[in-house]
Amino acid sequence: MNDACSVNVRADLRPAFAGRGTGSLLEIDAWMPSEIKAISPLVERLMRLIEGSHCITGEEPAVELALREALNNAVVHGNRLDAHKLVHVRCRCRVGNGISITVSDQGQGFDPSAVPDPLSVENLELEHGRGIHIMKLAMDQVSFEQRGTEVHMSKRPACSPRAGFRSDSRGS
Repeated sequence: MNDACSVNVRADLRPAFAGRGTGSLLEIDAWMPSEIKAISPLVERLMRLIEGSHCITGEEPAVELALREALNNAVVHGNRLDAHKLVHVRCRCRVGNGISITVSDQGQGFDPSAVPDPLSVENLELEHGRGIHIMKLAMDQVSFEQRGTEVHMSKRPACSPRAGFRSDSRGS
């Protein structure tokens, strides 16, 4: 039996769609318990909504990776797998402007500047410590607020090549 299909995620997912007059806006407000098994079902639901909004066309894999890392960090490190504590996700998408995502936990927080560099030789084989680095690589902006209990991430849509642009020098 596939565990992912049997999971009953207690995620309160409230997407709100604004009409065309507001620039095709999608706002998502979701809550989930601090359980590892709740991450994938929520990410899959969120990504379907995000993909349907076309706000980050071409950047969906990067956003999904960063979202998974942020949720995992909130569940494991923030809320310490306490299923009574919740993780809150807020997404705001606007076609042409990209996406902003905030993931909040109910933990004690942390000092992001005290996180060891995952690329230093002594940290390369550690099991933890790469999530923040991965989020920063995947997203355009990543910051921590509320003493580290909130991560704010944003991503612009992929750039489309300009019409008439030639990448070789022979077309002058």
